[in-house]
Amino acid sequence: MSESPAHILLVEDDAEMRRAVERILEREGHEVTAVGDGAAALGLLAGHSYELVLTDMMLPRVDGFELLRRIRTQWPYTEVVLFTGHGTVERAVDAIKQGAYDFVEKGREDFRAFLLKTVSKAIEKQALSADLRRLLALVRAQAEERLVGNSRAMRQIRELVHQISVTDVPILIRGESGTGKEVVADLIHSLSPRAAKPFVKISCAAIPENLLESELFGYERGAFTGALTAKPGRFETAHGGSIFLDEIGEMAPSLQAKLLRVLEDGRCQRLGSTRDVHVDVRIISATNADIEQAIKEKRFRSDLYYRLNVVEIHIPQLRERREDILLLARHFLSRHAGIRATPVEGFEPEAIEGLESAAWPGNVRELENTIQRALALSHGPRLTLADVRGLALVTGAEPAIEATPPEARSSGGGWAASSDEHVIHIAVGTPLEAAEDQLIAATLKLCGNDKERAARMLGISSRTIYRRMTSGRPSDSEEGGPDAASS
Repeated sequence: MSESPAHILLVEDDAEMRRAVERILEREGHEVTAVGDGAAALGLLAGHSYELVLTDMMLPRVDGFELLRRIRTQWPYTEVVLFTGHGTVERAVDAIKQGAYDFVEKGREDFRAFLLKTVSKAIEKQALSADLRRLLALVRAQAEERLVGNSRAMRQIRELVHQISVTDVPILIRGESGTGKEVVADLIHSLSPRAAKPFVKISCAAIPENLLESELFGYERGAFTGALTAKPGRFETAHGGSIFLDEIGEMAPSLQAKLLRVLEDGRCQRLGSTRDVHVDVRIISATNADIEQAIKEKRFRSDLYYRLNVVEIHIPQLRERREDILLLARHFLSRHAGIRATPVEGFEPEAIEGLESAAWPGNVRELENTIQRALALSHGPRLTLADVRGLALVTGAEPAIEATPPEARSSGGGWAASSDEHVIHIAVGTPLEAAEDQLIAATLKLCGNDKERAARMLGISSRTIYRRMTSGRPSDSEEGGPDAASS
């Protein structure tokens, strides 16, 4: 019995041959539907799913060639194997060029064995193709999940990405560092017809100019000292797929001319070679630089810019779409929950307020790092304001705790009040226990002396606050050791 039984449609006008093949396949465990002409086969294909179609070439009404053409157009995931008679092998070879998997000659002595072997391989190919489609669907879903946001700007970007991903036009993604340009590039490739082909990424700013050319275009053996073997470039590696050129604004003018040629005629040359290499690559580039200013200063070619910028996607700064901050924070909380040994339920209201009011100069990347750090440092079931602020308690453009010079210190122990009730200033050199007491006192004042709320904000237990209030600054010996403050 076959290890991979399948649904097979058998199309053969010779009744005796049809019954013989049907018996062979059914004995292997396959489910076989047999018909005598191509028109009947098309009717069945319209209402049923088959992994494989076995068809004769010479059929009444709709012949094997026309049936193959229709299957490739309407049911591209169904494999086709042809039966050939004497004198039709050349036509069968032509059919393979048009998409048939293989052909089986009716008159061969080992017909049964060869048929079963061919059917087995065709079904295996169909199964592998189905697995690849499922994998690509998963990759697309994961890429979609990474593009988080329900703001008007993000909805427009998502719509544009879906619209242009099916095309092959070059795309330029612009935005500040950390806004998610690479995430958008990933989604464009995963939604494109090139998704099963390579997606090669390279940063034009991270590689020195003299190395970037060999990375992009490759080199031949002996092209320079140390080139002991030939090496294909990133464009060759990406053939059939896409290439992501990050920080394209940092590319040297000498390389810009070679990149322009790839865009114009799809050809490049390895270093040390005079032979052109044809590459079929979709180019997606990104930059946070002011390209227009670079063009004015003759640092970037205008003709290359117009080639790269057929479609432009601008990703706004995170502070320009604050309605997305909580969605992103929850996404990163779920994504990095494994950092902690115990589950995290979510955020305290004060933490949400702090996240949504922060300046986020590092954009989405900074927010993700903040959530990772908070998970690593937190103890409670919900992340507090203190957790998301981190050890330095920074939520925005200005730190919530700042060092002050000696002359600015108050006489009350080294901290100065701020006009912002959410900020205290602690002098450099203030003893740690004194700084802790000042921070607890300021937090209690902010919380209206609500000790439970203050404890949640600080990421400590309310018992610690009560102990500090009743016994002053406890020593390690009085409170059971250095870890007592966090008990």
